[in-house]
Amino acid sequence: MADDYYQTLGVAKNASQADIQKAYRALARKHHPDLNPDDKTAKEKFQKVQAAFDVLNDTNKRELYDRYGSAFEQAGAAGPGARPRGQQSWHAQEMPGGYEQIDLGDLGDIFGQRFGGEGGGGNPFADLLGGFGRKHAGGKGRRGKAPEQPGSDVASEIEIPFQTAIQGGKVEVGVQRAGGKIDHIEVKIPAGIHGGAKIRLRGQGGPGQGNAAAGDLLLTVHVAAHPHFQRRGNDLIVRVPVTLAEAVAGAKVDVPSPHGTISLRIPPRTSSGARLRIRGHGVKLKNGATGDLYAEVQIVLPPLIDDAAAEVIRKLDEEHPSNPRHDLRW
Repeated sequence: MADDYYQTLGVAKNASQADIQKAYRALARKHHPDLNPDDKTAKEKFQKVQAAFDVLNDTNKRELYDRYGSAFEQAGAAGPGARPRGQQSWHAQEMPGGYEQIDLGDLGDIFGQRFGGEGGGGNPFADLLGGFGRKHAGGKGRRGKAPEQPGSDVASEIEIPFQTAIQGGKVEVGVQRAGGKIDHIEVKIPAGIHGGAKIRLRGQGGPGQGNAAAGDLLLTVHVAAHPHFQRRGNDLIVRVPVTLAEAVAGAKVDVPSPHGTISLRIPPRTSSGARLRIRGHGVKLKNGATGDLYAEVQIVLPPLIDDAAAEVIRKLDEEHPSNPRHDLRW
């Protein structure tokens, strides 16, 4: 009995083209002989999946198949209105160099590609991707013209410096292509980008079939930590160490910011942990929105405190008792 192509792909008879292509990619990945060297049935299963897809992904062939079943080819050859003389199933034919070429371009569309970048790790299917067209196309075209198929979008991740996320800039990304080739692409980072944001690079994804456009590369951005600065929305927080004398008597200290060095006044008797607000020196976005910079004071004791100095501090604490932890709670 001839195979039911809809059952082979596991889709309903009213399935959309997108559903058919999705099912095909999953099954081709599951049964491809190169990925299942120990499964002797993989070759046959792959051929059946390929045969079903070749028909159901072609609008004209699918219409004839829905009307005449596995004898659709005889009906199509006889012209409109012809009746089939018998039932005959059609399967993908093994070609001299291997199996017929997959319609979706290459295995990059099936498996996806893992591009370089911080922690990228490369593409585990790079060798397979590079040799697929030569090994499985067999040097001959498939029957009829293959339909044009846009390339698939590919997702990857990059990590950028904290300063670049705040001020914007450019980073270079290594993109691994089929065959192991690495393309280096310069990516523009907009000022004020948040961690988790996505950047779309059009035409840098999977290759399209025929004259169809290539897919896009979608980069998820991660921002590296800064040793002194933190971000809260569009505000920045910087930890500013001061000496005990500066905290007690007051002082002016230089504080770096994304927009230049600031001369910050430390009021007398400033406690450690106090935050001093500097308006307009936080994150500046393209739409004009601007955050503030908060300088968080951190008192640093002298590296050496002799007994006399320690006694003075102890007496000061006795004369002006306080509990700095009265608000401390879980």
